[in-house]
Amino acid sequence: MDEVDRKLIALLQQDASTAYAALGREVGLSAGAAHERVRKLRERGVIRRTTVEVDPAALGQGVLAFVTVDSTAWMGDAAAAFAAIPEIQEAHVIAGSASVLVKVRTATTEQLQDVLRRLYAIDGVSGTHATVSLETFFERPVSPTAVVEA
Repeated sequence: MDEVDRKLIALLQQDASTAYAALGREVGLSAGAAHERVRKLRERGVIRRTTVEVDPAALGQGVLAFVTVDSTAWMGDAAAAFAAIPEIQEAHVIAGSASVLVKVRTATTEQLQDVLRRLYAIDGVSGTHATVSLETFFERPVSPTAVVEA
């Protein structure tokens, strides 16, 4: 991945709907060459998907919680069980005293409590610890310009 690829990624992270002609102008390529670069980035899995960033509170999902999940067994094979709970936005197998860290968004704390109950239904889950976020200062995507190739 070269500097042009990194600039294309940064531009697409700012606005994924940017036309290839505009992308090309920004990086000194034709629209066709910019399109080809982006296509190759997708094929290589660098760009995993194109999406829209939505304000969760505007959709009634104002409660954000990070939940650590304790277990009695290895949870690395339980991805489908976590993914089956739609309120879970992210799930990560982690090192430390807990086994899994999940990011949950709900409308109410009662709904969060229901998510915690459903987590206990996953085979091997022995406990949870929820931390509710009061305010998000910022969230940022991975910076393609901060990446250093080995």
